[in-house]
Amino acid sequence: MTPPRLTDLKRDAILKAAAAEFRANGFEATSMDRIAAVAEVSKRTVYNHFPSKEELFAETIVQLFQASAELLELPYRPDLPLREQLSELLRLKMRTLEQQDFLDLARVAISEAIHAPERALPVFARLNEREEGVTAWIRAAQADGKLKAGDPVFAATMLQGQVKAFAFWPQVAMGAAPLGSAQQEPVIEAAVSMFLSYFGAAQ
Repeated sequence: MTPPRLTDLKRDAILKAAAAEFRANGFEATSMDRIAAVAEVSKRTVYNHFPSKEELFAETIVQLFQASAELLELPYRPDLPLREQLSELLRLKMRTLEQQDFLDLARVAISEAIHAPERALPVFARLNEREEGVTAWIRAAQADGKLKAGDPVFAATMLQGQVKAFAFWPQVAMGAAPLGSAQQEPVIEAAVSMFLSYFGAAQ
């Protein structure tokens, strides 16, 4: 196995330092000098990888959300009941939403979307370029005839929106504690039941 190049190691260190600083201080109060110091690289090295703080912020947010999306890569199984698979998908989603680092950086990203949309909107556009696991799962279930035909992105948004109403927005907007396992299960059960009652195909 080829060892990682020094330049790649430095880039990873910069992104980790940037994530920590943006989480702790927000976009405006974070400086490239501080990121370089935390990453233990020169300021020139930071700018060699990321020409501006805006580009570094964008890459930090994209990497965070992509890492979370990778946890939702659960392949569709035609041999298993939809309810069982959907429940597991939402449990995986809950795991991403209970990570404090994810919530902290999501809060910074949303704040930027409100106060500086010209800086945040390109970031969210990049995030939308990649189809996430829930959407892919729904598309496969539709192809198998188990869910109604229609826009899988719309269906995925409806499904996950029910979960985020309890396990994302209160935590991001009001600092509520993440849901414990006992609190998660009723939310998952209700979300899956409502989803299947509307999107499930008549058998």
